[in-house]
Amino acid sequence: MKEIVGVRFKSVGKIYYFSPDGIEAKIGDHAIVETVRGVECGEVVIANRQIEDDQISSPLKPIIRIATEADMKIAAKNKQREKEAFAVCQEKIAFRKLKMNLVDVECTFDNNKILFYFTAENRVDFRELVKDLAAVFRTRIELRQIGVRDEAKILGGMGICGREFCCKGYMGDFQPVSIKMAKEQGLSLNPTKISGTCGRLMCCLKNEQNVYEELLKITPKVGAIVVTPDGDKGRVEDANLITGKLRIKTDKSEVPVTLDRSEVKLLRDAEIRVNRDELRALKNLEDK
Repeated sequence: MKEIVGVRFKSVGKIYYFSPDGIEAKIGDHAIVETVRGVECGEVVIANRQIEDDQISSPLKPIIRIATEADMKIAAKNKQREKEAFAVCQEKIAFRKLKMNLVDVECTFDNNKILFYFTAENRVDFRELVKDLAAVFRTRIELRQIGVRDEAKILGGMGICGREFCCKGYMGDFQPVSIKMAKEQGLSLNPTKISGTCGRLMCCLKNEQNVYEELLKITPKVGAIVVTPDGDKGRVEDANLITGKLRIKTDKSEVPVTLDRSEVKLLRDAEIRVNRDELRALKNLEDK
């Protein structure tokens, strides 16, 4: 067991573990810590806690100190500096006529580095841009190309459900989402129906997948062979996993009957598969 403190550097970002090194940290405190990017100021979201060694992937760096009032003033100045850097970078991008879209700027607490995040359809030669920015800010400059999912998480917005983007509202890390999940949840494989504003598969498909996996265990799938309460054998033409209602075409009638999954006996279940054509057409929706 090791004692850790969890620190987050963005409002809804990944939580990183640090060694308290004798410091008692409370949730809501701000801590000064050393990261791979340099010295940073983050918010404590997990107070001192003991966790198993196997939950730690690398040696923990110690917390330098709990942020003081002076530290918080520096952090506030850095936020203002990020806004200024954003405007300057946009001007330089326009001057260099680079095909890139600036998304966000981050300044490390110790002002040792400024990071610029951007999106672009292709690789961008930004070497001259780095020189321009270094001449203005007199510090280390780093440009990082990010994907459309990361862009959506940074900028935020409203989903088709009318709620804030899941990635912006509460998700610390992105989870893998697949076309198969949409198929198993009975959704139409129409890109406009299963993709979010970022143009990739909606994160909520992953959030709801566990429930659908449990329902699939007790619900005959489309194509399954079942026996009705009257003893008639039939094939499932449609299945609503949420309500449990099945539309069944029996051998004795041309008109399908609607029954609850609890009313039928399963003889042979079917499989849910995504054919190659569907997968090829929608594969880009899975990309980050």
